[in-house]
Amino acid sequence: MREVNLAEFAAAHADGAVVVDVREPFEYVEGHVPGARPVPLGQLPAMVGTLPRNRPVYVICASGNRSLSAAQFLARAGIDARSVAGGTGGWVRSGRAVVTGADT
Repeated sequence: MREVNLAEFAAAHADGAVVVDVREPFEYVEGHVPGARPVPLGQLPAMVGTLPRNRPVYVICASGNRSLSAAQFLARAGIDARSVAGGTGGWVRSGRAVVTGADT
């Protein structure tokens, strides 16, 4: 498991990275990284089998704390997980857009 900064994440995201947002549903609906898959932290153990093992999985939350825990858990499960330092808050502060709504 490793932690990546927002610039590294932005480059991976632009290349079609797998992104898992571990925030709660109400947080996700308020705004999320385009293409991020919502998987609340408490539901992550049940979803491990649905995540790819042949490419990195970028894990994001609001600030980077939950994503760090989630990435550590995923790494123990054999997934190349990378926590996004700064989270969605940092993504927005860096001037990048978020998508609002539950179905996007």
